[in-house]
Amino acid sequence: MLYIVATPIGNLKEITYRAIEVLNSVEYIACEDTRTSKILLDHYDIKKPLKSYHKFNENKSSMDIINDLKNGKDIALISDAGMPGISDPGNIIVNHLIKENLSYTVISGPSAFVNAFVLSGFETPVTFVGFLPENNTKKNELLDSLSDVKSSLIFYCSPHSIVEDLKVLYNALGDRKIAVVREISKKFEEVNFSTLKDGYGGVVKGEFVVVIDKNLQKTDNNNVDNDLKTLLNMGLSKSDASKIVAKIHNLKKNDIYKSLNN
Repeated sequence: MLYIVATPIGNLKEITYRAIEVLNSVEYIACEDTRTSKILLDHYDIKKPLKSYHKFNENKSSMDIINDLKNGKDIALISDAGMPGISDPGNIIVNHLIKENLSYTVISGPSAFVNAFVLSGFETPVTFVGFLPENNTKKNELLDSLSDVKSSLIFYCSPHSIVEDLKVLYNALGDRKIAVVREISKKFEEVNFSTLKDGYGGVVKGEFVVVIDKNLQKTDNNNVDNDLKTLLNMGLSKSDASKIVAKIHNLKKNDIYKSLNN
């Protein structure tokens, strides 16, 4: 049996009794970073071998784990923090297990996006996105597909990308209320409420979760048309006018630009 075990995202006490029981019972623990995982295991005096399982060796390690499972071993899979498979390695091996008809289960526990959503106070439905792709083409395709989504949106951001990510999200989605959450369940946990337009001006340290409120703004087509006409009369190009009106009315620039050429 493979046990997919959630681990604390901050405070080391936020782990279930069952998780500790399972980690003590398996033959070994597959983890992202053995040094990080050792801190948690030492805290609970868990003496089990650790094997590296991260995004750079996930395919090979999955095959090794599957072979061990077929030989009757019980194994645990953990990430550095939170739930494996949620923006961390895990989904590849699950799909292999399904294909091989091997037993696996999930040991419940924390996940950063759940905490952040509750802290935001925003309403469901909610769409979890995760990290933005680094490739600009894939990033633009993803954001274009989300521009009409009416649910709240949740993104993960690293400290070196948080400011730029919010600018990209504003350009793609227009202005919406946001909650920027950092250091979840740690001593300096904080929630910064703002808008995509205003961005984030707080401490740039730790991992960030950005929760974007629903796109509930109703569009008055007469106002859109009037704003476009005003900008065009001022001498702006169709492209520039479309971009400005899209931000004002929280619409897609391409839709407005197309309407000008119909």
